[in-house]
Amino acid sequence: MWNDGWADLGRVLAVGATAYVALVVLLRVSGKRTLAKLNAFDLVVTVALGSTLATILLSSDVSWTEGALALVLLVALQLVVAWTTTRWPASRRVVTSEPTLLLWRGEVREDALRAQRVSPSELRQAVRASGAGDVSRVGAVVLESDGSLSVVPESSLGDASALDDVPGAARRGRPGHRRS
Repeated sequence: MWNDGWADLGRVLAVGATAYVALVVLLRVSGKRTLAKLNAFDLVVTVALGSTLATILLSSDVSWTEGALALVLLVALQLVVAWTTTRWPASRRVVTSEPTLLLWRGEVREDALRAQRVSPSELRQAVRASGAGDVSRVGAVVLESDGSLSVVPESSLGDASALDDVPGAARRGRPGHRRS
C-alpha cells in the first residue's frame, strides 16, 4: 500500500519537524560530548538517539511528548555518565575499556591481537592506512577505547608520553614501566 491516509503523512511531517528541532536543541544545550565517539558507550547513545527519533517519526503509538521525553532521558543519562567519569576516574572503567597496545616498536603483540580479536591483517591495514610501509618503523599501534586503531610512527614516538594511559607502553629509558 502506498499511502494509509493524508493524516498519517501530516503527522510524520509535523511530529518529525518538531522532534528534529527538539533533538537539535537538546544536542546544542548538552554540548559536543553527547555525540562524541570517544568510546563504545558514546556510540550506543548516538545510535539510541537516532533510533528514538525514527520511532517518534514513524510510530503513531508514540506521542511527540513521549518521544521528546525519551530524547531528554538519553541526553541526560549521557551527561550524568560523562560528568561521573570525569570526576571519578575509577568509574570510567565501568563505562569504557582501556586502550590496548597491539604493536610496540615494530614488534607485534600476538597475545594482545588474540585477546582483542584483531587479525594481523587488520593491524597491517591500519599501518598502511597511516602511510607506513614497514611495520618495523612503527613505534606503536593502539586499539583505542572507541575501537579505532591509532598508528604512531617510530619517528614521531618521542618520549611516548601520549601513551601514558596505554598499559604496556614504556617511555624511553623505562622499559616495561606502566603508568596509571
